[in-house]
Amino acid sequence: MLIKFLIFGLLWRIVGNPFLAVIIFLIILYFLDRRYVGVMPSFMKPLKRMRNISRLRQQLAMSPNEVSSKLDLARLLIERKRYSEAHSLLLELERPYEQSAEYWEALGTTELHLGQTEEGERHILQALDINPRVKYGRPYLTLAGAFKDSHRDKALAYVQQFQEIHSSSSEAYYLLGSVYRSLGRTADAKQAYEQSLNVYRSLPKYKKRQERRWAVRSWFRKRGL
Repeated sequence: MLIKFLIFGLLWRIVGNPFLAVIIFLIILYFLDRRYVGVMPSFMKPLKRMRNISRLRQQLAMSPNEVSSKLDLARLLIERKRYSEAHSLLLELERPYEQSAEYWEALGTTELHLGQTEEGERHILQALDINPRVKYGRPYLTLAGAFKDSHRDKALAYVQQFQEIHSSSSEAYYLLGSVYRSLGRTADAKQAYEQSLNVYRSLPKYKKRQERRWAVRSWFRKRGL
């Protein structure tokens, strides 16, 4: 904390304006976080996503039957939470992608968000049947989130299946803690966040860079419980 005040004081002295010093200081913090931690959201990612969506729409306007572009567009629309449009695109792709775990996971995700819970669960389980590690097992957490309010036992069962896949990932335990937190299981959430930190400490240096943001988030979440 003292270092932050010293840096801010130095910036204030250099630029001669406290408000400008605050802005510069926040920009520095943002770039340091993006470079070394990754807790703050990326401002560039949404812009890049919009450019890719625009590019794919143009490609489909010229080649309406290009299935790979349709699937890529649907995935980007899911990221933007435009589930209805993504679902319509995915329905056109069932035949060419009927053996694709990624396809059924995407379709099931849109259906869960559109309130088609039964169909969404069935299609995500179909994806996991094709490839239990599709998207690193995260579909289990998607299902847990969908049932956390209506069928808590089912939600916890999906959480446990996810945990069976991941035993040495800081991110996995952070996500596990988040689901437990949403279920009101504070003690289990705190334990999961602590395990996230323990896993991070045990990782080799080259792995810590990609897992650091999850450890930091786990630390803050644990302190907030």
